[in-house]
Amino acid sequence: MTKSTEIQEPNVSTFPGSRKVYVEGSRPDVRVAMREIQLSPSSGRFGEEENAPVRVYDTSGLYTDTEEATDIRRGLPSNRYGWIVERGDVE
Repeated sequence: MTKSTEIQEPNVSTFPGSRKVYVEGSRPDVRVAMREIQLSPSSGRFGEEENAPVRVYDTSGLYTDTEEATDIRRGLPSNRYGWIVERGDVE
């Protein structure tokens, strides 16, 4: 008996009131995904005050990044491969 598996493309979506951003560290090829959340203005004694966006760690992966082309048949990109090999502690 053979079965065929239908692969459905993931639904790339975003979260309202936020955008995905990446923070670069000491290496340009390793970036940390963050979500920048827009905040509503606060009411104060002198009227409304704007609030700066807040960045939080984003664990949602590529499926919430509208700038990335995702193909689940190819798997995830090897973004950290160069960094891992350069450490010299793997075979």
